[in-house]
Amino acid sequence: MLLLAALCTFGALAAAQDDVDADAKYATEMLRKGARIPALVMNDPSGVSHDLKDFRGKYVVLDFWASWCPDCRQDTPVMKRLYEKYASDKVAFVGISFDTERDKLVNYLEDNDIRWLQLCDYQKKKESTVGKAFQVKWIPSMYLIDPKGRVVIGTVMIEKLETELSRIR
Repeated sequence: MLLLAALCTFGALAAAQDDVDADAKYATEMLRKGARIPALVMNDPSGVSHDLKDFRGKYVVLDFWASWCPDCRQDTPVMKRLYEKYASDKVAFVGISFDTERDKLVNYLEDNDIRWLQLCDYQKKKESTVGKAFQVKWIPSMYLIDPKGRVVIGTVMIEKLETELSRIR
């Protein structure tokens, strides 16, 4: 009986740890609400340069991810649904990939019918100047940026991004 009680207590503790807000563990260094976003000029996979300043006046979802990342792959269908639901003249979506090989990135985009703008400097996350500027320590990481270029939310939890998007609709 004592063993059963101990196992139940351990199981409850493990379940409680799973319910802990992932941001408290993985998003502790992300830019905070209200922070001005850093400059961002990057190329898409075809080599065309894009400047984040060009999106001023819109909300922008910045999705930091990589095709090799299991958690990112798991979020892909949800991000596609968010894109289909919220992309408009008011809301833009921009993916920032930490892939290091163009072919793998392009194949993933094509295989998953990802249609929003994707940018990549083909640097590893830990070496990427963009990752450092946006203080991305974990992927996937997402920011919602307001029309004036300030952070609304920085999170590793796509559910929180969705909640914020639903508020601006």
